[in-house]
Amino acid sequence: MNEVFIVDDDPSVRAALDIVLSGEGFLVTSFVEGESFLSAARVRIPGCVLIDVHLPACSGLDVLRRLDAQHYPAPILVISGRGDIPTAIDAIRSGALDFIEKPFDPTNVVARVRGAIDTWANLNRDDSILARKFPGRERLTPRERDVLERIARGASNKEAGRELGISPRTVEVHRARIMEKLNAKNAADLMRIVLRGGGRH
Repeated sequence: MNEVFIVDDDPSVRAALDIVLSGEGFLVTSFVEGESFLSAARVRIPGCVLIDVHLPACSGLDVLRRLDAQHYPAPILVISGRGDIPTAIDAIRSGALDFIEKPFDPTNVVARVRGAIDTWANLNRDDSILARKFPGRERLTPRERDVLERIARGASNKEAGRELGISPRTVEVHRARIMEKLNAKNAADLMRIVLRGGGRH
């Protein structure tokens, strides 16, 4: 059974998520602040983490950094207030896979959690069309490589998001980060960098 960690100081949010996720067969463990979550997350790995940006004492972003979320072996979804997009983008830079805007539909969150878990399971697939080695590959996170794989196959942001279980806006953020890390001037330049040389899988 997949365990989901929920980190949110709002009891109504925790209760709503607990009900829908438990009803779908997930084991739910809730935390009201970052410290207790960090202690648990360091000794056991859940199937997925849902964490609110605004936590008491230590913000969700601080918690991600302290956890070293970029290298944490489970997908992390950040819950962010409406209009709080810059913070959500910071969360993705800090290692979150995706963000969910409040107010949200709890049943939609279940689909996002399933999508995140499936995406994570597929991160190490070996059927990539990307060149085995291309300049800057080591600078990309596993999830950025997964987004890049979709871009290379010609998927739109919406299609890539649907396949990966993340929002088109999140794909956009990853795409911008990939372009920046690989010093690609435009989409054609990006394809030239990642598809040529070094052989393919």
